[in-house]
Amino acid sequence: MDHYDPQQTNDYMQPEEDWDRDLLLDPAWEKQQRKTFTAWCNSHLRKAGTQIENIEEDFRDGLKLMLLLEVISGERLAKPERGKMRVHKISNVNKALDFIASKGVKLVSIGAEEIVDGNVKMTLGMIWTIILRFAIQDISVEETSAKEGLLLWCQRKTAPYKNVNIQNFHISWKDGLGFCALIHRHRPELIDYGKLRKDDPLTNLNTAFDVAEKYLDIPKMLDAEDIVGTARPDEKAIMTYVSSFYHAFSGAQKAETAANRICKVLAVNQENEQLMEDYEKLASDLLEWIRRTIPWLENRAPENTMQAMQQKLEDFRDYRRLHKPPKVQEKCQLEINFNTLQTKLRLSNRPAFMPSEGKMVSDINNAWGGLEQAEKGYEEWLLNEIRRLERLDHLAEKFRQKASIHESWTDGKEAMLQQKDYETATLSEIKALLKKHEAFESDLAAHQDRVEQIAAIAQELNELDYYDSPSVNARCQKICDQWDNLGALTQKRREALERTEKLLETIDQLYLEYAKRAAPFNNWMEGAMEDLQDTFIVHTIEEIQGLTTAHEQFKATLPDADKERQAILGIHNEVSKIVQTYHVNMAGTNPYTTITPHEINGKWEHVRQLVPRRDQALMEEHARQQQNERLRKQFGAQANVIGPWIQTKMEEIGRISIEMHGTLEDQLNHLRQYEKSIVNYKPKIDQLEGDHQQIQEALIFDNKHTNYTMEHIRVGWEQLLTTIARTINEVENQILTRDAKGISQEQMNEFRASFNHFDRKKTGMMDCEDFRACLISMGYNMGEAEFARIMSIVDPNRLGVVTFQAFIDFMSRETADTDTADQVMASFKILAGDKNYITVEELRRELPPDQAEYCIARMAPYNGRDAVPGALDYMSFSTALYGESDL
Repeated sequence: MDHYDPQQTNDYMQPEEDWDRDLLLDPAWEKQQRKTFTAWCNSHLRKAGTQIENIEEDFRDGLKLMLLLEVISGERLAKPERGKMRVHKISNVNKALDFIASKGVKLVSIGAEEIVDGNVKMTLGMIWTIILRFAIQDISVEETSAKEGLLLWCQRKTAPYKNVNIQNFHISWKDGLGFCALIHRHRPELIDYGKLRKDDPLTNLNTAFDVAEKYLDIPKMLDAEDIVGTARPDEKAIMTYVSSFYHAFSGAQKAETAANRICKVLAVNQENEQLMEDYEKLASDLLEWIRRTIPWLENRAPENTMQAMQQKLEDFRDYRRLHKPPKVQEKCQLEINFNTLQTKLRLSNRPAFMPSEGKMVSDINNAWGGLEQAEKGYEEWLLNEIRRLERLDHLAEKFRQKASIHESWTDGKEAMLQQKDYETATLSEIKALLKKHEAFESDLAAHQDRVEQIAAIAQELNELDYYDSPSVNARCQKICDQWDNLGALTQKRREALERTEKLLETIDQLYLEYAKRAAPFNNWMEGAMEDLQDTFIVHTIEEIQGLTTAHEQFKATLPDADKERQAILGIHNEVSKIVQTYHVNMAGTNPYTTITPHEINGKWEHVRQLVPRRDQALMEEHARQQQNERLRKQFGAQANVIGPWIQTKMEEIGRISIEMHGTLEDQLNHLRQYEKSIVNYKPKIDQLEGDHQQIQEALIFDNKHTNYTMEHIRVGWEQLLTTIARTINEVENQILTRDAKGISQEQMNEFRASFNHFDRKKTGMMDCEDFRACLISMGYNMGEAEFARIMSIVDPNRLGVVTFQAFIDFMSRETADTDTADQVMASFKILAGDKNYITVEELRRELPPDQAEYCIARMAPYNGRDAVPGALDYMSFSTALYGESDL
């Protein structure tokens, strides 16, 4: 057992004075302590092969309590009583309490009887006392122990973690991050701390509890829901659970410290061994590089080409600039590593390092000296060889340049001179080819100097014994042979071009003559075909006779046209003869025209076929026009009779409607006789319709034999029927009006005379101004309002005209209204009395309905003239009834 300090025990037992009081304040703490203490006890009891289920029941007989103390202390207690009586149980519990007291722990208010009786509070207090003594008291961190030591340990371990701040053993652990941080600090592979969130405490707590139970052998002593759901978790439960983490990790930390010390010693030895291996490898590599480099520097065999010597110089410069400096550094580092290794071995009391044979520092220095000796003179030899080859390469390059330029110029020239493009060329193209060939001949002469220069340079290279003289000579000979061939081909092409030019000039003249005569003749044939196929539209005999005369004149020109055709075809045959005789390969058709002999013959044959067709068409059209003329004359003869007859009847009906001879009944009888005669004339109209139908079917659009069209006849006939019917209806209405209004025949004649007089246009209707003048002549002197009222009566549809019937209706009504007005004025004087005005309500109340409505209608334009709204004085009322002339 470790040394036990009684004073320290008293300090950590001091909080137990408030134990019962705390438990009473929050029943949730009892639940947390019961679960935590049970799990803690079972974590030790399972070592003895047992466990408890109910902490206050399973410790009542004292047997498992004594077993728990033996397991956690490693000491044997007094032999327990095996009896089942209460006295045996009390004895066992007392033995356990005496053992706890022997460890210097002061038990406050805890007796064996309370434990045996199953007092939960006393049992939990006893277990907490055991946990403090055996699980927490021995914790020591930087001169602090027990609770403060455990808290400091937790703070040190969780300090680097974000969102973790351990200040106590209650609310500092509610979010679960503190438990997760302790696990991650010692076993980072068990928890991905970066994915944890402070706002998800349930997940954090369950993660820590599950990992601790699975991987650290720490039983699950707490419930995440109880911790989150409690404002302040139980401190004793938290301390008990956290102490399990301390004991789980403290043993591993001590083993790690011992291992680190062994590793340091091994690391020093391994470092020395590595330095020895590095020296051996570096020395071997450096010596091997020197061995391979010296023969390369001692080789003085010259190269044949400038490029090869320049590459050697470039390789040497790369050696001096890129390859040697790192080796110099390696040589220096080798010496430094050798000295450092010797010093470390000496300080470690180890024997000095002896390199392999031939790899001493002195051996390396000797090899390095041989390398530098081989370097001497190598660069100077390279420069001398380069200057020597430079002179030869200059001449060789000059030869290649001139040869390349000449070969580039001659490339394709032989093929160009041998082509037979002139065989299919036109005259203009032949002339262009001749100009181009002359230019080529000038260019060929200009290249003569370059060929001579190429031959001179090749000769000089041969004299200087150039290493590649065979290829130079072969190339020079090829250029000279090609030059001679070009000269021969040039002369041959010129002769062929000149011969072809003469033949094409002759053909060109013939083509031009052919084109000059073929174009007009082709235009004549196209015009003839167009005229012969033209769809003629004629309407008279004269027109078709004119077309026939023109066609006969055209037929008279056909023999001369055929002679011109044969002459044109003869020109084309002459061209064909030249082509066959001199084997000219024509490139294309006549450049001056697209008209071919085949087209000319085809169009001529078409013209010959169209002539008889045109003859037949003209004959057929002449016969049709004769028939059309007969139809025109037939229609004109009838229309010239019917048209004037309709006009005469219209005028007679108009005269009857405005005459004043006889009574209205006489006029009506006269009009009905006219109507009967008109209806009997209908068969002649029908006959004319039949003739018009034949004209329409024959597509005849004009008729010089009459000015009347069928449309004119139809409109006149419909107007005649409408006029006679309307006139009969007007007379019938006049008779009804006369009889209804009691108008005498003299009055009717007077009305008719006035109407006819003011019907200035003689249309049977008066316009507004004529009607106003008529009323004035009859004694009316009305204002605009009164005239507008009258017009609304006689022209309700607002057509702007007044018919005779409307005029009669108005005049008969005015006569009746005058009688009514006299009666109303007498009633007004009685109703108005001294006040001299009358209202609309009084009119409706005192007068008969017909008189009242009559007065109200007449009063409407004058309302508002008097001081009393809706009333009229005597003067205004009189004006409303009789008009303004009575004012």
